[in-house]
Amino acid sequence: MSEAEPPRISSGAIFRVFLIAGAISFGGGVIAYLREYIVNQQRWLDDDEFLDALELSETLPGLNSVNMSVIVGDRLRGAAGAAIAASGLILPGMIVVMTLGVLWNEQRHNPVVTAFLIGVAAAAVGLLSTVTLQLGHKQFARISDVVFIVATFAAVSLLKLSLVWVLLTIGPLAIWYYRPRDHAGAAVHRFAHLRERLLSHRAHWRH
Repeated sequence: MSEAEPPRISSGAIFRVFLIAGAISFGGGVIAYLREYIVNQQRWLDDDEFLDALELSETLPGLNSVNMSVIVGDRLRGAAGAAIAASGLILPGMIVVMTLGVLWNEQRHNPVVTAFLIGVAAAAVGLLSTVTLQLGHKQFARISDVVFIVATFAAVSLLKLSLVWVLLTIGPLAIWYYRPRDHAGAAVHRFAHLRERLLSHRAHWRH
């Protein structure tokens, strides 16, 4: 007897969650809100699945938060879910930015507005730091993890190297280092076994 399939998540629920995340998040801190809603509250994904989606979104062009909404929405309800999630996430910001754009010319020299924006930026940094520690604690377990993290930080922040060159150098090194060695060893073992069998058959045919 097969296990019952989990209930399908409604389009309205997806739109509502991403709409709320887009409406109350601060800048890049939207990732922290998405994790809170998707992992902790709704339990649509676990931490590992969310981290996988985040890693994929980091490698794609465009905003990470929008990429995340497309990836998660597609996972939940296919192409329609991706469109719904992205629309819900973008809609609040689009309305706010269009409204503020009209008022910006009149208030851009207001020190209160400047202080408000600095506060928002600080909140965004705090949220990003929090979600980085929550999701990345598994990546701080070995010395090699810390080495790659520090090397990337130093190259971008201290040496001011182009992110493209950092990705083209440190990225391949990290991929090579974390390659699945067990699978590679198993493949070599299977190849050696097949070679031995082939040589054995050849020797048998000669006799």
